Amino acid sequence: MVRIIVALLIGMFVFVDVAPALAQSPDTMLLAQAQKRRTLFDLLFGDEPAKQAPVKQPTRQQAPTASLPPAKPQVEKAADATRLAVFGDSMAIDLSKALERHYAEDANLMVINQGVSSSGFVRDDFFDWNAALRKQIAADSFDLAVVIIGINDRQDLRVNGESFAPLSEGWTAAYQARLATFLGQLRAARKPVIWVGLPPMSKTQYSAAISQIANIQRLASFSGGAEYLDIYERFLGEDGKYSDYGPDVNGQNARMRKDDGIHFATAGSDKLAFYLSQTIRTFYRGGGVMSAVADPLQGTDAAAMLRPPYQGLGQTRLLEIAGAVIPISRAPARADDLLGALSQPMAPPFTLAEMVRAPIGRVDAFGVGYDPAQALENTSGR
Repeated sequence: MVRIIVALLIGMFVFVDVAPALAQSPDTMLLAQAQKRRTLFDLLFGDEPAKQAPVKQPTRQQAPTASLPPAKPQVEKAADATRLAVFGDSMAIDLSKALERHYAEDANLMVINQGVSSSGFVRDDFFDWNAALRKQIAADSFDLAVVIIGINDRQDLRVNGESFAPLSEGWTAAYQARLATFLGQLRAARKPVIWVGLPPMSKTQYSAAISQIANIQRLASFSGGAEYLDIYERFLGEDGKYSDYGPDVNGQNARMRKDDGIHFATAGSDKLAFYLSQTIRTFYRGGGVMSAVADPLQGTDAAAMLRPPYQGLGQTRLLEIAGAVIPISRAPARADDLLGALSQPMAPPFTLAEMVRAPIGRVDAFGVGYDPAQALENTSGR
C-alpha cells in the first residue's frame, strides 16, 4: 500500500514538471529547458535563493593632467659670461635659485651658488667665511659678489676664549671686525659687492634682533664700499607688520614666506631677485634681462631725450641714454664756462635804466621796452 502511494506521488510530481512543457510551443520549450529544472527538493522546501550576478564596478577614469606652463629655454652661458657669486646662509641658497630663474635667458650672466646652510659670521668654528672667501678670491672664481647672511647670528660669539652675549657691546665690536675683514678682502680684490639686508621675521623678539644685525651690516657696507640693498619695508604687510603674503612681481597676492616665518617662499625669492636685478645693473649691463615696457615715444625725436623713469612696472627701467658711460678722467665744466661764450669775460649786469630801455621783443624788455625805429624817427624830427 505504501509503495502505491509513493509511486502516485512521484508520478504527480513528474507530471507537474513535464505538463507545462508539453503545452508550450517549441520556442518556449527551448527557453524553458534553458531555465533551471525544478526538483522534488524544491517543491518540498521551496526554491533555492537565486544568486545575484556580481555587480561590475565602474572603472574610475583618471582626471586629465593639468598642463604646466612651458619651462624657460635653457640658454648656454657664454664663455666670458659675468660670474655672479651669492655668498651667505640658507637664504643665499634660495636667492641663488631665484637669480638662476631670473637670468635663465641671459647668456652673459652666470649665477654661482656659494651659500652654506646654518652658517654665519658668529660661529667661525662651524664655517669660517673669511677663510672661505680668501680661497675663492685666490681662485678668481667670480666677478660680482652678492651677500645675504645673518639669520643664524643671534647667538654667543667667542673671541680668544671670551664669550659675548648677542648684540652686547663686545659682541657688536667683534662682529663688525669680521664684517670689515670680509668686505676688506673683496675691496682689495676689486670685486663689486651688493649686500642684501634682512627681511622682517614672524617672531617679534627674533625680528628685532635680526633688524639690529642688519643695521650693523648696513654700516659695515657703507664703510666697506659695498652697495647695500634694504629690503625690510618691501616685505611688510599693509599694516606695516610681518605678513606671509604680499604682491609678487606681477602684482598678484602670493605667499612670500615659508611656514617657519624666516625663509622666503618661491614667490618671495623671485620678488627679491627682481629687486636685486635692478641693483645688479649698476655693475652689469651686458645683455641684462630688461622689463618689457611699451614706450609711447618710440620712433619719435623725443625718444632720444633724457626722460624720467616710466611709471608702473617700468618704473625700475631707465632709458639707455641715462646709463651712458662717462670717463672718470673727464673734468666737469665750470658754471662760469657755461655762461661765458668762447671764454670771453662776462658783460656787467644790466642796470635798471638799461632794463627799461630794452628794445621791444627782447626777453628783458618786461613789457616796457621802446621801439628803436620810433626812437630814431623822434630823434630825426628834432
